[in-house]
Amino acid sequence: MEIPLYPESRPLTMADKPLLDRLCNDIQPRVSELTFAGLYLFRTAHEYRLTTVAGSIVVLGTGYDDAEYFLPPLGGDVVEALNVLFNNDQTLYGADDSFIGRYLVDTTLQITELRDSCDYLYLREDLATLPGSRFHKKKNRINYFTTRHDYSVSRFSGEHLKGCLDVLYLWMQSSRGEAGRSLLMEINATSEALNFAAELGLAGVVIIVNSRVAAFALGERLNTDTAVCHFEKADPFSEGLYQLVNREFARMLFLECTYLNREQDLGNAGLRSAKLSYHPIELIKKYSVTCTNAKDFVVLCEKT
Repeated sequence: MEIPLYPESRPLTMADKPLLDRLCNDIQPRVSELTFAGLYLFRTAHEYRLTTVAGSIVVLGTGYDDAEYFLPPLGGDVVEALNVLFNNDQTLYGADDSFIGRYLVDTTLQITELRDSCDYLYLREDLATLPGSRFHKKKNRINYFTTRHDYSVSRFSGEHLKGCLDVLYLWMQSSRGEAGRSLLMEINATSEALNFAAELGLAGVVIIVNSRVAAFALGERLNTDTAVCHFEKADPFSEGLYQLVNREFARMLFLECTYLNREQDLGNAGLRSAKLSYHPIELIKKYSVTCTNAKDFVVLCEKT
């Protein structure tokens, strides 16, 4: 059965922030992609566009593998939007367990868990205090750094911009062996986040050593009880500095939040090991959803 898809789409712009802030706040997302900053800063990397389907705002994107997808519809008639999109052979990316349970249980759709895209969720207080023997190695690395350097910690502001960009450049130089599209997009997104932190509503911390920025971290509120850290960069040649900026982000910011989302590992073995070593309390699962048979007309309804 042929049904019309969205009539057109357009690129995401800064002017969309009030609308997307409101829609994301309404759904209280758990997945790290669903904030305006998270979408805007990677709008080039994933070719994000906005369209309207059945009154829902739908973000269309493209993966690093050039596969096209749409993110969970925001507002409007979500069920009808899903019906339209799936029946036009579109793929959903970024659905979590809550979304699957509400809209996609008992369907003929193919639902695939994406381990590389799972977000790591931590107790903010654990990252801020590193309690007990579980974090012994983290504390040792921080002590190694702090006993060898005079340093200070500050909240990120415009005065730190150049220093943070210098750290980003140093990090880029050290990562040349991993050069690829995703690395370049990460660098561009981080640079833009630093330059437009105030406009995007991002907050951060910086570590100052010898009057220079040596590390920084930037993030924002994700939902009422969770913050998300989008970017964290440090001088790669200073042992213990990453552990220190990680701790200080959790210790100084979003103190009203119980949880801290530190995003996914994208299948990077080293990054996965590092994230697991901080003992997440949950991996927030994300799924892709596709039609198993394009000839079958899908009819969804919201579960109550």
